Amino acid sequence: MLPLPSVIHRDPEILGGTPVFVGTRVPAQALIDYLKGGHPLDEFLDDFPSVSREQAIAALELAREALHRAAA
Repeated sequence: MLPLPSVIHRDPEILGGTPVFVGTRVPAQALIDYLKGGHPLDEFLDDFPSVSREQAIAALELAREALHRAAA
């Protein structure tokens, strides 16, 4: 898995500090919204080609880990 600094970051100069995928202006929340809406990961990647599959999967793994920590 990619380390967090390689996946998502915040910069006040990019979308007012909204967490985005590194190297893009794509909000991390967009991935969650796509999946929540029933869209497959491949559709997200097609619509946001600046986000790599590796970044998207790493972001989902980070979210899963956060849920496990919160539930513990």
